[in-house]
Amino acid sequence: MCKLCDQGQPQDHSDSPRASVSRSRRDFLKAGAAGTAAAAAGLGLFAERAAAAQGDDDPPGDSGRSGRRYVIKGGHVMSMDPNVGDFVQADVLVEGKKILAVGPHLPSFGTPIDARGKIVMPGFVDTHHHQFETALRSFLADGLLLNDGKPHGAINYFDYILGKFAPVYRPQDVYINEVFGALSQIDAGVTTVHDVSQIHHSPQHSDAAIKGLADSGRRSVFGYFESAGNVPGNRYPADAARIKSQYFSSDDQLLSMIMGGEIYLPGFEAAWTVGRQLGLQVAAHIVGPFGMAPTFDALAASNQFGPDNLFIHMTGMSDMSWQKVKDAGAAVSLAVPIEMNMRHGMPPILKTLSLGIQPSLSVDVECTLTADMFTQMRSAMALQKAFINQMALEQNNPPSLPELLTTRDVLRFATMEGARDLRLDRKTGSLTPGKEADIIILDAEAINVAPLNVVPGAVVSLMERSNVETVIVAGKVRKWKGRLLDVDLRRLRRDLEASRDYLFNAANIPQNLFRPN
Repeated sequence: MCKLCDQGQPQDHSDSPRASVSRSRRDFLKAGAAGTAAAAAGLGLFAERAAAAQGDDDPPGDSGRSGRRYVIKGGHVMSMDPNVGDFVQADVLVEGKKILAVGPHLPSFGTPIDARGKIVMPGFVDTHHHQFETALRSFLADGLLLNDGKPHGAINYFDYILGKFAPVYRPQDVYINEVFGALSQIDAGVTTVHDVSQIHHSPQHSDAAIKGLADSGRRSVFGYFESAGNVPGNRYPADAARIKSQYFSSDDQLLSMIMGGEIYLPGFEAAWTVGRQLGLQVAAHIVGPFGMAPTFDALAASNQFGPDNLFIHMTGMSDMSWQKVKDAGAAVSLAVPIEMNMRHGMPPILKTLSLGIQPSLSVDVECTLTADMFTQMRSAMALQKAFINQMALEQNNPPSLPELLTTRDVLRFATMEGARDLRLDRKTGSLTPGKEADIIILDAEAINVAPLNVVPGAVVSLMERSNVETVIVAGKVRKWKGRLLDVDLRRLRRDLEASRDYLFNAANIPQNLFRPN
């Protein structure tokens, strides 16, 4: 840390090793040809805002800067930290990027944020999202995971998204997809993401993905997975060492890294070894229809799991493997709506909870379904309740039934458990003094919510992205009163549409807005 920066005198650290991610966008545009192509889509999208006199309609000036303070005043505060508690009306004091205090009647500093009639809570955490697919939104709304020889599988994720589209991505496609997808989730109150990036055809593709995450200004965990389609010349997994050294040498930044190691790919053991040598978490999709159960059982039987593993989906696995996951302290991420829609197998919400594993929630792929966490929370709770309620109806005097999930349970999955699963719970996931200020302010006076009666119930059962009024990441206001700040969305949308048009043409897939499937 820089003492001058801490004292409110910002210094230029662009030549320091840890500044490689945060160097100016202009510097990135001056990089080599491939890097220039990767960043060109971002030119002019993040213009600096001129200083202006502040009024009630302005966000706090210089939010997130060292030494700058502001107070979120008078909100219904749901901290998600049992030691802090909840408040019918309270304030949250932020200095720089951190939360200093939570409680009633805190002294005002600078321009206060009026949160009366609003819900103040930690930002959501998405533990599994393929952001490079943003340009393919809705393409696979009626599709399945793979062609398993059964009906309905002709247009599927494995053949089309990974087999046809992914191999033709250029670095600039990766960049604009990452930026747009990240900003869209900021708009929905998702302040942290694990970006499961399977688009590493070259170092330039990897650099573009990281640059897109950095330029979005969101807390992001870069998931270094494979080159989908195994494009010749890719350097996965060996390039992980360069990537970690160049971009993730500091723990004091918004970006961190996870190693992807898909067990259905030949040679996955090398990726697990590289990840563990680098001190990274090792993540993998674990999906029954892919025939992964025997390999997963073999890993379980040989005690290969550890607390550094993050397993996504976990459908169709044996009781023995589940117990090994539990015993190892590995994390489990569920993407319930996708699992139900794409034939991954029944989401294992009952199994997870029966073992005492607290899952996190994730959105997975926008080519099929929306990327907001309200959908994830409602779906997880509804499915678990459907299972248990049916048990109650089918059994006379049932001897014992699992407890029904509550709205607060799924809120915890979408905040604290997500932060824990990504090893970020020391920084985010709750409104705890000392943690970084990843905060969302939700409109509880909106027509779809008012009158407010129960805070957790309102957030989970009634709200959606239109209720996300203000979003703060590491103290910096990124969305203010319903509008993303410092972003030229019209330009971004044009660049994303241009990327989409290129991808369809390069993959030789017709663009048909009304295709039957």
